[in-house]
Amino acid sequence: MKKNLKGTWRQALLAFFGPVLLVVLVRWLFIEPFMIPSGSMLPNLLIHDHIFVNKLSFGIQNPLARGFLVQWSHPQVGDIVVFRFPENPDVFFVKRILAVGGDEISIKNGIVTLNGKALPLEAWTPEFSDESFDYFLETSNKTYLIRYRNKEDSYLDTTKVPEGSFFVIGDNRDQSNDSRFWGPVSERFLIGRASFIWLSCEKTLTSAQFLCDPSTIRWDRLLKKIE
Repeated sequence: MKKNLKGTWRQALLAFFGPVLLVVLVRWLFIEPFMIPSGSMLPNLLIHDHIFVNKLSFGIQNPLARGFLVQWSHPQVGDIVVFRFPENPDVFFVKRILAVGGDEISIKNGIVTLNGKALPLEAWTPEFSDESFDYFLETSNKTYLIRYRNKEDSYLDTTKVPEGSFFVIGDNRDQSNDSRFWGPVSERFLIGRASFIWLSCEKTLTSAQFLCDPSTIRWDRLLKKIE
């Protein structure tokens, strides 16, 4: 009877702690969910989009300190990444990379120049366009939609990105707090590459701000890949 009792306790502990350890392992090593809290990445990421971040995109994170235990790749221009805000590492930001270590970047009248070459910018009118904004297709390593309220006011002196760092900008160019204001980000603050939207809603529950109101789910955004 004692042997059976011990076996039962062992099984109970495994049943309780096993799933917890599995969740911790998955979040540390593979994927982690985040919610978009602001409109800095409009029109591509909406407020209350819930996204999964691929944490194996660049390497294996150090669970005890910021940085990587092993790093096998580096972020690329055009990637949308999640990272720790350098001025407050407890806060997470999501932005698009427009320059990496060794690159020179500048902006004049909304035109981004990377290493002496202007990124192509094409006027675009999407179905959901807001009349108070102008929309454009910008092309770096990828082509993606951005928006300006006043493109001519967008300016950045030539900045060289240090090695091991990256320069990020929000797709909502006039309404984003990004590297234009606080400089490049060290790769040790990287969390991973934004992968896809697994849930999206217009509003969250009043009693639990981190949970979607089921009546406001944006069904057309579920499982949408992030470009």
